[in-house]
Amino acid sequence: MSVGPAGPVGGTPTTAPQDPYALVRTRGYLKLLLVAGAIGFPVCAVAFGFLALVHELEPLIYQDLPRALGFAGTPLWWPVPMLLVAGLLVGLTVRYLPGGGGHEPADGLALKGAPPLSELPGVFLAALTSLSFGVVLGPEAPLIALGGGLAAGAVRLLNRNMPAQAAAVVGAAGSFAAISALLGSPLLGAFLLMEVSGLGGPMLGIVLVPGLLASGLGALIFTGLGDWTGLGTYSLALHDIPRAAGPTIPEFGWALVIGLAAGFAATGVRRSALYLKGHVVRHRVPATVVMGLVVGVLAMAFAAATGKPASEMLYSGQSALGSLFRDSAGYTVGALLLLILCKGLAYCASLSAFRGGPIFPALFLGAAGGVVLSHLPGLSLTAGFAMGVGAMCVAMLRLPMTSVLLATLLLGESGLTVMPLVIIAVVVAYVVALRLTPATAPDLPSAAPHPA
Repeated sequence: MSVGPAGPVGGTPTTAPQDPYALVRTRGYLKLLLVAGAIGFPVCAVAFGFLALVHELEPLIYQDLPRALGFAGTPLWWPVPMLLVAGLLVGLTVRYLPGGGGHEPADGLALKGAPPLSELPGVFLAALTSLSFGVVLGPEAPLIALGGGLAAGAVRLLNRNMPAQAAAVVGAAGSFAAISALLGSPLLGAFLLMEVSGLGGPMLGIVLVPGLLASGLGALIFTGLGDWTGLGTYSLALHDIPRAAGPTIPEFGWALVIGLAAGFAATGVRRSALYLKGHVVRHRVPATVVMGLVVGVLAMAFAAATGKPASEMLYSGQSALGSLFRDSAGYTVGALLLLILCKGLAYCASLSAFRGGPIFPALFLGAAGGVVLSHLPGLSLTAGFAMGVGAMCVAMLRLPMTSVLLATLLLGESGLTVMPLVIIAVVVAYVVALRLTPATAPDLPSAAPHPA
């Protein structure tokens, strides 16, 4: 058979494969990079302002307000009415404002495109109320929505003729910028959004580059505003971590145990949250109030049983990770177990009804579990802490690369030392969590007769 310019004789004409990187060589892509870089500055300023506002409201609600009402300190029962108020406000916001308050945290961390500008007030109010009143959720999901929505909305207002694909890339860059500094590294933010969005192939680099540019420039904004205001950067980072010893054979065994335990624990949390969510959506406002009451009662019970402030159980746990590691000796095993139980139940209730992100409570619960197990022979504190963080993160989010990087970068040089242990724990937890999750309809095998 002879081959001519049109292809094999008698066959269909062959066509030259398209260059997947042709878009990068166009002038329009350079303009897109400039827009993405420029958008990182205002988006990160807004993200910084949101985090600063949450940070200022937390002590105002739980310290200044009770003193202003004449109490000598914060009463033991104070979280109960505060979480009831939070439940009412969030329930009304989700029920009546456009967009339903944004992302449903019980569904995990998923990207569904940048929300329109009309939905951002609801996202902002629901997340601000949830986080500042002490609900056990983190700020990452609202920041992704706010950053992406503001970026995409701004470019649409400036250029109504911008192609939808370009606007989507700019929206993704805004999400990169808003969350990168929070996680402590623009690179980590890139891995998170890459895995969440399912990007792959040549399009991965084409979409990631504008996001990396926006997040890198935006990180400078976080640092500059943190220094200028004296408020810090709100970045996920631990300091003064002692040097870790190299992994041992018993610790590789503990990696299997921690991964297995995290897979079962996270599956329990996810299923419980989804079960509760099914009831919440049918009776949004009263059910959200009830979930707030549950979180408040759990905080009060923890404080009464341990003598520690309720704030150690409330909130996402992001700022408490460092103190948990440094002051772990100040916790008895019983107090740690009660903390895990109460915070885990509050996490389920928060995921089902409130608005926020699922990452940081998962990190805290995993870290606390690792600290508990470090009291047993053959497991160091640093290794247990890191493996717990990575295993619980992947079991909740199903993002293996992000989970390994989070646990590793969180501990700095010591994280690199224990990375092999973290990888094993993450892989085990990932497989266990997926095996325990029922297959969705598209993933089910087609019905076929079994062999005789």
